[in-house]
Amino acid sequence: MSVSGLSRLRRTGSVRDLVAQTRISPSDIILPYFVVEGQNIKEPIPSMPGVFHFSIDLMLEDIELRKGIGAVLLFGIADKKDEAGSEAYSPEGIVQRATRAIKNKFKDLVVVTDVCLCGYTANGHCCYFINGKKDLNKTLEALSETALSLAEAGADLVAPSAMMDGQVKSIRKKLDENGLDDTGILAYSAKYASSFYGPFRDALDSAPQFGDRKTYQMDFRNADEAMREIRQDIIEGSDIVMVKPALSYLDIIYRAKNEFEVPVAAYNVSGEYTMIKNFANGDREVEKKLALEVLTSIKRAGADLIISYFGNDIVEWTGSK
Repeated sequence: MSVSGLSRLRRTGSVRDLVAQTRISPSDIILPYFVVEGQNIKEPIPSMPGVFHFSIDLMLEDIELRKGIGAVLLFGIADKKDEAGSEAYSPEGIVQRATRAIKNKFKDLVVVTDVCLCGYTANGHCCYFINGKKDLNKTLEALSETALSLAEAGADLVAPSAMMDGQVKSIRKKLDENGLDDTGILAYSAKYASSFYGPFRDALDSAPQFGDRKTYQMDFRNADEAMREIRQDIIEGSDIVMVKPALSYLDIIYRAKNEFEVPVAAYNVSGEYTMIKNFANGDREVEKKLALEVLTSIKRAGADLIISYFGNDIVEWTGSK
């Protein structure tokens, strides 16, 4: 095609839309929910404008409004936290009950459940410590029990996010031993120690009470390490791999999509979301343009699925029914 021909294709909106190579639709989006105990609760999260803590009843009503969304990702806010993070793997935990409620009302909606301990442990870490040192074996046992309880509640995909060595292998073994070989694993395979997580930690009340998570989350200066982590998770049984955060790690998404033959998810995290909200400063048209540009860039880089808080608006913005 000549240069002038390319210019003609870019000239008008309708033709530009016709030949666009990358498109965002609700089915690309996994929408996160923060679920709390109680009834009739929809509380704004101050650090994340437009995102709420929902009780199970109002979460179901909100899901009803999000027609076409591909899946939901559930995070639980525990009323009681302890050193063992026992609410994470309780059959009557908040996410277990939320999962059963969703699958009862929306049978075809894919439910993804986060598998971690940070929202349930008193110290806010994703793992157990003994004498100040990470206890990997005990942590893997708790993560596997958590995944099992969530799968038994009806989760289609369990999503281990603790970045513990061997977590996928341990969870896959536990699920298979209990006849849940159809439950998939969406692994947080390349999860970086990022400063973009701040608003999320407010929402989940999961900030570490001592130290940080750099000993088990990845160094943002490393790219080859991400490929090794992803490869290992696939070997251990992951069905989908994830890169988190997304916007500052488009190169990692691109490499993962080109190097591995599994679906790639990307998490458009709370800090990325809040930056757009703050920049738009209440101007919904500006917010729409910024959000769609960012989400399209993530998909263009190679993400098959995008976890994003903008899932609340994507149906409206894309004109989907």
